[in-house]
Amino acid sequence: MDSISNNEIQNSTSHGKNPSKIKFQYEDDDEQVEQDETVTESSNLEVDEDTSMSDAAAAASAVDDSMVGGDKTSADYYFDSYSHFGIHEEMLKDVVRTKTYQNVIYKNSFLFKDKVVLDVGAGTGILSLFCAKVGAKHVYAIECSSMADMAQEIVKLNGFSDVITVIKGKVEEIDLPVPQVDIIISEWMGYFLLYENMLDTVLYARDKWLVKDGLVLPDKASLCLTAIEDADYKEDKIEFWNSVYGFDMSCIRKQAMMEPIVDTVDQNQIVTNCQLLKTMDISKMTSGDASFTAPFKLIAERDDYIHALVAYFDVSFTKCHKLLGFSTGPKSRGTHWKQTVLYLEDVITICQGEAVVGNLTVAPNKKNPRDVDIMLKYSVNGKHCHVSRTQYYRMR
Repeated sequence: MDSISNNEIQNSTSHGKNPSKIKFQYEDDDEQVEQDETVTESSNLEVDEDTSMSDAAAAASAVDDSMVGGDKTSADYYFDSYSHFGIHEEMLKDVVRTKTYQNVIYKNSFLFKDKVVLDVGAGTGILSLFCAKVGAKHVYAIECSSMADMAQEIVKLNGFSDVITVIKGKVEEIDLPVPQVDIIISEWMGYFLLYENMLDTVLYARDKWLVKDGLVLPDKASLCLTAIEDADYKEDKIEFWNSVYGFDMSCIRKQAMMEPIVDTVDQNQIVTNCQLLKTMDISKMTSGDASFTAPFKLIAERDDYIHALVAYFDVSFTKCHKLLGFSTGPKSRGTHWKQTVLYLEDVITICQGEAVVGNLTVAPNKKNPRDVDIMLKYSVNGKHCHVSRTQYYRMR
């Protein structure tokens, strides 16, 4: 493994701060609930641009396609998958997600009053309906899947046909009836924040239509990392392939190790601190900023074993009257995004105060840009464990 310099660790600990506690508010069944969410300091109103993360698309391209399987990915079925009502039901029933967007709009109606709004990836049109209800001048809801037809019917049923225009098509291919919009709102986040690469579509819309000093909502997103003990689940999902009814199927184990698992992690499994890897300012960033290398230093908070690293993301709406947002971390209320688990080849025995250090390289896959290539370098130099390794993953 490449050596990790002291400067990298210093950058990691200065930019990659431990999460702080912020009170996020959302409504549940008309009763306001205060939820103590774990979010990073990147969610604060004043944030310095994260300059420690280098653009690392070239490094991520070193991932050999043959190592992570064939070319067939969810990209082939991306828009068709959003034609089915089930996925929209799951998202709408995600209270943390949907109520946060509702609060952003309802509690900050002054931002939307008499403004032209663009809803990117509108789905059923719920965000467009929220905006129309608080007095938006007009809302253009772009949806590529056949759900656009249903969204049009929903708009009509709720009496907003004169305010909301549903446009069926790809953002990159359609023409808007207006030259500029005042606000772009979108729920673009995928698993591991960047899976499905819808962020590029939002940035394209921003550059093409957003008026100068217009708003992009949400405007901040942060990717975070921690480490967990997970012996039982790793045995069940990974080591299982070593002996299947007496037969060696370890070739499948290699594939399983390279595919991150999206699942809910019990906060009691967390062994180390949680660290901020990367902050993205959606209002200013470029498409290339979604490819990066981030150093990390995860310090053990107890004596334990580490079987996996876990990534999650936070989202913030910093232009609101009061800070609003949510975390998808294991210490926060569950969302449909859950967390992303990267299993390690090594079982790390770690003592309190010792550290797992390394860096994580992230980039869209070159052949299938809706997939995400991840390269993880890590090392431990502790009392009971000395290890240094590089692993490759692909979210697909």
